[in-house]
Amino acid sequence: MKTTEAENIEPRELFMRGKEWQNRNNFVKAVLLDVFLVFYALILLQRVIYYKLILDLREVPFGWPQLGAVFIVSVVLGASWAFTRTSLATRLFKLHRDNNITKWNVEIFAWLLFDLTFIAGWVVTKISIVDLFSAEGIHGANRIFSAMFHPNMGIFDDALSAIIETIYLALIATLLSIPPTFLVSFFTARNLMRENKITFAIYYILRIVFNFVRSIEPLIWAIIFSVWVGIGPYAGMIALLVHSVASNAKLYSEAIEGIEEGPVEAMVATGANRIQVVWYAVVPQIVLPFLSFTIYRWDINVRMATVIGLVGGGGIGTMLMQYQGLARWNEVGLIVLMIAFVVWVMDYISARVREAIY
Repeated sequence: MKTTEAENIEPRELFMRGKEWQNRNNFVKAVLLDVFLVFYALILLQRVIYYKLILDLREVPFGWPQLGAVFIVSVVLGASWAFTRTSLATRLFKLHRDNNITKWNVEIFAWLLFDLTFIAGWVVTKISIVDLFSAEGIHGANRIFSAMFHPNMGIFDDALSAIIETIYLALIATLLSIPPTFLVSFFTARNLMRENKITFAIYYILRIVFNFVRSIEPLIWAIIFSVWVGIGPYAGMIALLVHSVASNAKLYSEAIEGIEEGPVEAMVATGANRIQVVWYAVVPQIVLPFLSFTIYRWDINVRMATVIGLVGGGGIGTMLMQYQGLARWNEVGLIVLMIAFVVWVMDYISARVREAIY
């Protein structure tokens, strides 16, 4: 009987080969991470230096040639740093040399990176304590707040209709998102889709699509659908629906990935097919988390619905935009108070429902 090459190799040698291959992969990842960290540090350093020299970040002369030069330098420095096995990435992937000098180098670079990030963030956001406490600014803020806390009750009926529209807009978007989210969540759970290459490819494709959809804020989706189906609550509802499906799919799939494997293994041992395993071993474990996530999503959608109205998504946000644009702060005050009250009530109700579920 013929034996394969793998059968002639000692188990210890197989283990060492696997360890060597893992170390090689980890080293490649460490090099890439080090290149990115060095590139990031050089960009931040360049921004801070230029800001200090010319005092205006918008005038930083930094085009593609300069960016390419910095990238080349980053590749050289990052790769060299990784080869010395004294970098942050090699410590992350457990490839470092265990000595005090390595630890000291890593800590210094980590603190330098943090300090540069903080300084660059301070520069980009143009923080000014002087402007915050200036007499003119405080006077303007006082004028607006005093008007907002003396609301105009003359628009109460219109505002009440708009806030009811907002609540139902969020409710319908949440309810319609449940069936598609429930279905696709099983296809985006890694533990259910890693059986073969085809299902694993489906898993990755769906993850990429939902990450893209989720990365676009409902405000942007509302703009898109306002052009698509017209300005109004329908556009806002579709915007919330799309974002809810993508966001809840991630939460649902993570709940599926955190299930106990015992019931699944027991069902497989009895000869159950994939659908039976999912329905009888997976679904009972995820019903409560799914309900909790869905209720929490309705709470989020109520808050979001007040924002997407600013771009034509209907609801109370549209009124808020109109009166704010006219600088009628007394009317804005009434709308803000109504939004705050509704959000508080929704938060209270959702908290009590989630408490009752668990």
